[in-house]
Amino acid sequence: MFGFGRFVLYGGLLSFLLLAAGCIGEETPSPEESTLVGVGEMAPDFTVEMFDGSEVRLSELRGRVVLLTFFASWCPECRDELSVVQRQVLDRFSGDDFSFLCISRGESRETIAAFRSDYGHSYPMGLDFSASIYGMYATEQVPRNYLLDRTGRIVCLTVGYEASEFEILLQCLESELRK
Repeated sequence: MFGFGRFVLYGGLLSFLLLAAGCIGEETPSPEESTLVGVGEMAPDFTVEMFDGSEVRLSELRGRVVLLTFFASWCPECRDELSVVQRQVLDRFSGDDFSFLCISRGESRETIAAFRSDYGHSYPMGLDFSASIYGMYATEQVPRNYLLDRTGRIVCLTVGYEASEFEILLQCLESELRK
């Protein structure tokens, strides 16, 4: 699956979807142009500081299916997507060999603390203060989701948030967990 707000590519099938307004604007490069790693490639490794002060190294999650999400607190689409994560992702896949790694792009700890408080998010979030981790994956546009198989290879990718596209991403996640 490879989604860019306008379309989703999954197993060679194109399903056209509408481009959602918001963080993916017409003035920015297309999702295709701003994506640095795609489906079939190994996800670049990194270590991220988590909001609670701990650290997570992506390669240490090998053996688990990982949903890597980049977001910004000011982005309306990101807020929409993150509002459904607890119920549609964390609750739905709890107990599975699955990790959700949610990383803010270029924002301070204080900004993320206020965001978490304002929107009631209690799940772990990583802090990419300089957007250097994000810069290994893309140059523009959030939210961005990379679904990684147990070996660390990207198997699905979405840019932007559209509820129907997000559900397809979750179906891909479910399929990976059954393998």
